[in-house]
Amino acid sequence: MPVITNIDDLKKIYKRRVPKMFYDYAETGSWTEQTFRENTTDFDQIRLRQRVAVDMAGRTTASQMIGQDVAMPVGLAPVGLTGMQHADGEILAAKAAEKFGVPFTLSTMSICSIEDVAAHTTKPFWFQVYTLKDDDFMQRLFERARAANCSAIVITLDLQVLGQRHKDLKNGLSAPPKLTAKSVANMMTKVPWGLEMLGTKRRFFGNIVGHAKGVSNPSSLSTWTAEAFDPSLDWKRVAELMKMWGGKVILKGILDVEDAKRAADLGADAIIVSNHGGRQQDGAISAIRALGPIVDAVGDKIEVHFDSGIRSGQDVLKALSLGAKSTYIGRAFVYGLGAMGEKGVTKTLELIQKELETSMALSGSRDVTQVGRDNILVPKGFSGEWETPKKPRASAKKA
Repeated sequence: MPVITNIDDLKKIYKRRVPKMFYDYAETGSWTEQTFRENTTDFDQIRLRQRVAVDMAGRTTASQMIGQDVAMPVGLAPVGLTGMQHADGEILAAKAAEKFGVPFTLSTMSICSIEDVAAHTTKPFWFQVYTLKDDDFMQRLFERARAANCSAIVITLDLQVLGQRHKDLKNGLSAPPKLTAKSVANMMTKVPWGLEMLGTKRRFFGNIVGHAKGVSNPSSLSTWTAEAFDPSLDWKRVAELMKMWGGKVILKGILDVEDAKRAADLGADAIIVSNHGGRQQDGAISAIRALGPIVDAVGDKIEVHFDSGIRSGQDVLKALSLGAKSTYIGRAFVYGLGAMGEKGVTKTLELIQKELETSMALSGSRDVTQVGRDNILVPKGFSGEWETPKKPRASAKKA
């Protein structure tokens, strides 16, 4: 086993171990992948201030996320198909997160069901939902989440219409995946992965198959997914879903100040500044560029969390210093999971916490809850000096 010192080491093992179809699923952005790339490269433009002769004894990364104590302000983001990156992937990731002391968010499009994860964990986890048309399914989904003792839901707002991801289309990655001779041949070269998948009964979308109307088996899933998402989503519908749940709610997919204000006005517990990891609107600004203006606009009214592009503890520190209360990792924990299972997720969290704590110390901060913009140097115009959008003409408004 090679010495693992950073997230990229885990990614290299992950790439060797997991079938190309599922590796590409994690490493895919939409269209040209400009936003996908800039989510990570834009972090490089922010510099950390080095401070010296500051007492660094008693450092802590402990914090809170929507009132929940956490070992560090880093949650595991919802990632679909996690159970295809490693057998029972959602269960393993949830167990690692629980032991480490950070939140795990289960995706609606997970392989392991809500009940599967609840049966293998002892503390509440979070559950992510899409804005679907079927109220009956949504109500039953919320009931199942309540029965599983989920303590919050994360509503994803930026998937009304699916962004085109070229690699997924070429690989036949859909719900369920369309196996081709090429993809099957590649899977046959991934022997450890294949043996683990043969050893589990969880290979399909556990939250949907057998629960959604008309979806009794994997073959009937594709029709459901094509029709389930609600392109008519508006803020009224978001409010309805929040009321339907009745508990803590985090709204994910905010990239614009005006949308952040609307989310805050609805009374959500937190928003997540995110562009879906660059998988939806290609050509949108990176999430880290969007963060500062959103914090300035609503940070005193609602918890602002951050997602998209984090690959290190230094990235976490930069996001927190720009004003995020908390952050999430998606691809980073998937690398660890695909590479080493539960131990790999734990390794990911250990690496990020170590990098965060060390970078805090060298920046003159002992307490992660006290970091701020004096910990970083941000280039002028980093958030963009864009032209103010022109108001639509009267005729355009009527149309």
